[in-house]
Amino acid sequence: MCIWSFAYPLCLFLVSFLPPTNQAFTFSSFSKSPFVKASSPTTCITMSSSTGDGGIIQQNAGSLLVSNVHLIGTDSELQLILASQSPRRKEILDMIGLKDRFVQSPSPLDESKLQKTLSSQSITPEAYTQKLAEEKAKALAVTMIGESQNYLVIGSDTIVDLDGKILEKPATTEEAKSMLGQLSDNWHKVHTGVSIYHVGGKANEATLVSSFTDTARVYFARLSPSDIDAYVATGEPMDKAGSYGIQGIGGQLVQEMQGDFFTVMGLPMHRFSRELSRAMSEILNNK
Repeated sequence: MCIWSFAYPLCLFLVSFLPPTNQAFTFSSFSKSPFVKASSPTTCITMSSSTGDGGIIQQNAGSLLVSNVHLIGTDSELQLILASQSPRRKEILDMIGLKDRFVQSPSPLDESKLQKTLSSQSITPEAYTQKLAEEKAKALAVTMIGESQNYLVIGSDTIVDLDGKILEKPATTEEAKSMLGQLSDNWHKVHTGVSIYHVGGKANEATLVSSFTDTARVYFARLSPSDIDAYVATGEPMDKAGSYGIQGIGGQLVQEMQGDFFTVMGLPMHRFSRELSRAMSEILNNK
């Protein structure tokens, strides 16, 4: 019998007699120990004690935007600009706690020209959407160089990936019907690229502070021709990558999904929250 099976309960028993302290104690799993099987689940017990001012010491405190949202706003030292006119991304930013704390401004990027250039290159769908997100934000950020105010410019792009084939927004209703027919009774991926540029303040250039692509997998139910015709007739597919919107009528086409719902909608809420919070912290701590 493994000696750890006796030692671990004894450690917990002894800890219960430790006096109060202002430090946090953490027991991490002995994942590299020869006494623990590789398949054993990781065990982590964290005990936090109250600080003198009544707060709680927590690991990774402030890693999400919810802890730092008060530091950003249209009348704050750090301002946020969404380089997009997308109502869906605006809705997600509102939901995340940024309502009335950011402004929308369309990117001056010639997106169609860049899409054609990227399509002629050997590039993965993930890299394709990340590059578009970066260039959208950068194109707007460079127009603000020299501003005394600190700005964070957000760029984002979403595409549907069907077995490596990129499905953008449909140009015609027939193209929308064709896309939906291809997605019917099939799995596909949705990639959303996100980039954050910092400009203004002491910076004399636009600096990329975060760039990533988040991916979700989506499975469509088997759609009849009548389903497809009726959905396209609603007009909803016409301004959406892959010809559907999961947050609207198109949600009923989805039978199953894996990943962040908001990635499919247009902006991965959780990962964006972490990245924006990290970027804000770095800028404000180094001002």
